[in-house]
Parts: sequence; structure tokens; C-alpha cells
Amino acid sequence: MQKRLDSALKYFRENEEAEERIKNGIEKNRKGDFSISISGIPDGAKASYKLKNHAFKFGANIFMLDQFEDEALNEKYREIFPKTFNLATLPFYWKDQEPIKGKTRYEKGSDPIYRRPPVDACLEYCTEKGIEPKAHCLNYDYFRPEWLYGASVMEHKAALEKRFSELAARYADKIPSWEVLNEPFNDPYDLYSEFYGAPDYASWSFIKAKEYFPNNHLILNDHVSLGCMLLPHGDIIPNRSAYYVMARDILREKDARLDSIGFQYHSFFDKEKEAEIARYRYNPANLFRILDEYASLGTKMQITEITLPAYSASAEDEKTQAELLRSTFRLFFSIENMEAIIYWNLNDGGASGAHENKYFGGLLRPDLTKKPVYEALEELLSEWHTEGEGEIRNGSLDFRGFYGDYEITIDNKTFSVSLTESNQKINVIC
Repeated sequence: MQKRLDSALKYFRENEEAEERIKNGIEKNRKGDFSISISGIPDGAKASYKLKNHAFKFGANIFMLDQFEDEALNEKYREIFPKTFNLATLPFYWKDQEPIKGKTRYEKGSDPIYRRPPVDACLEYCTEKGIEPKAHCLNYDYFRPEWLYGASVMEHKAALEKRFSELAARYADKIPSWEVLNEPFNDPYDLYSEFYGAPDYASWSFIKAKEYFPNNHLILNDHVSLGCMLLPHGDIIPNRSAYYVMARDILREKDARLDSIGFQYHSFFDKEKEAEIARYRYNPANLFRILDEYASLGTKMQITEITLPAYSASAEDEKTQAELLRSTFRLFFSIENMEAIIYWNLNDGGASGAHENKYFGGLLRPDLTKKPVYEALEELLSEWHTEGEGEIRNGSLDFRGFYGDYEITIDNKTFSVSLTESNQKINVIC
């Protein structure tokens, strides 16, 4: 059982310096010292505190909401999702949202498309469960509608600006964060679109996003960031990659705004290649090297999509998948500028094609029972939790904990506070 586990985790296990950095990074970057000044309660009174919602975002896509033929599985999916995640990626694929020009599928009850639940249904669920929604995505060449094929650059821009305007009017006040571009290096351009070959297509997209979504969090996302950039011998220089240059240039564009750089981390490769690929892909030294370079740009970062393969339902493969999640999540969570980790498909067998499904990359089995990888995530979230008791001293309740929203109980009175900065002081009157 240990053979695959040892080869996949070899570089995480051997790098003591990286392990120390991870431990210190979590303690320094994800936790703070808090002081809650209490009026009306005498010193010595007992108090309790409990983290209710992490400031850090742990998410998954919500593409399988109400997509199962078995209604019992739909209900189980609805129950499981909020137990682990406080963020959901919603499907904003233009091709499926507006398959016919001028006819959109935003409303609950729209014509069904597999893995593309209507946004309004997703928002209703997120509101009910207290989950933050995230839009994926405004502009994606691979999923543009067929009716746009052959359009000129001007026609394409006009259609996109209309889309931006409609989505902003309908959802800007409901969805805090928006991926503006997704996978811009998937196909830089093709025979069907002059727009994606235009030199200003990326900057134009962020300029227009800033115009229509002035109060929203704007994100760039691609798969070449952490995956394809890491070559076997570490011979790539991060700040010379096309993705780095694109992000840097958007940040320098005075009329644009980029708030977060997104990194996909899908391990879509054959099992037979894993031992070799682990030398750079599952190597904390390489991951830190890439992320440190991007951090120098001074903006936030997200792991926008991550898939870790089991390859099969065997005990060895499922255990290896679980340990890969534990190792990579701990590293990503430790990074100062990181603000979210979003696992991609919640369950096996739910992806849109055989390519993704063959990796057994979900956290749950097709029947939504827990795999060891899901249990590993549960254990991490339990470890990254703050809950305890104290007493009022010198008029305040002081404690150290993870950043987020807390429930404080004193003298049978309960109130909520948001603690997002170290040495934060809040005044409360009981």
C-alpha cells in the first residue's frame, strides 16, 4: 500500500525546511490575537468563544446542485456542501447561459443543461446555507456561444459588453467575486474568433470589468500557473512565464483592476507518470518558488480549481489522494497572500466528460459517501478551528485564534463579532 504513497509524497516528507515554513506560515498568516472589551460585565465572569465561519474561503464548484437523477442524492448533496465549504463557484459559462442569442438561462426552472444549474437556483441555495457565491466566469473563449463564431473584434466586444452590463445589473450586488478571464492560454485564438487574438483582449476585459463591477472582487484564472509552469528540472523562471507577464501587465494598466491571481492545480496526468512528475508538481520547494514570485506582484491569490487524483477506488489510491490533499492544502493555506482554496468536483463521476472522471478526483464517491480525502479535509478544518473558554480580565476577553466570524457567549448573552486583523480590539456592551 505504501509504494504509491511514498513516491507521491516523497518531496513533502523530505523537506523539513518547507514543513517548518508551513507551520509558521499558518500560525503567522491565518491567526491573530484578539481583545474584546466588555462593558457591563464584571471581571472574573466566564466567557466562551467559537469560530463560526473562516475568513479564509474553502470552496468547491456547485455544478451538481439538483443534477442527480436520484432525488435522494440531490438532497444529500445539499446537506453535505455547507458542512465543509463556505464558498461556492457558480457556473457562468456564456455558451450555456445564452445558447440562443438574447435568450438567457438565469432563472430558476430554465431548460436543464447538465452541470449548469441556473444561477438563480444556486444563489437561492447559497443564501439559505450562508455560503458566499463566486462567479465563474465573465469571459472564456472555450465556452463562448456558437452564435458568436465568426464575429469581428468589434462585434465580439459589443456582445461581451452587453453581457457584462446585464450580469452586473442582475448580480453585482449579490455575488462579491468574479473571474473575469478563465484560461486565457487554453487556446490563445482560433479560426472562429479574431477577438481572442487581439493584443488588448485581456486588458480590455479587465477595463470593462472594473467599469461594470466597480465594487466587486475581480480575478484572473488559468491552468498554466502552477501546473504547466513547473517543468521537471525546475528550469523555468516564474517571472518570465506568459501568465505572470499577463497578470503584471493588467496590474500596470491604469484603467483596469485585478484583485486576485487565480491558480489552477488539476493533476490530470497518468498514474504511471506520477513518481516522475512528483519531483516538481508535488514538491513544496517548487510550489513556494512559484507562489513567492507571484506574491511579489502585491495582490491576493487563490487556488481557484484543484483536483487531486485517486485514479481508482482501491485503498492505496484513496489513501494517497487524501495525503496529497493534506500536504498541498496545508502549504496553500500557509501563504500570506492566499485567500481561498477551491476544490473542483465534489464527487466522482460528476464531471462533464470521461477525461476528468477517469481520475477519480472527487472528494466523495458517486453515491456521495465520504472518501478518505474528504475525511482528510474534515480533519484539517477541525485543526484550523478556534473554540474555547476564558474569563473577563481588566474589562476584556483576550484570546488567539483563526480569523473569521465568532460567536461570543458571556453571562448567557450571545453576540457575533468579525475578527479579521491581529491585535484587533472590539468594544461590546452587554
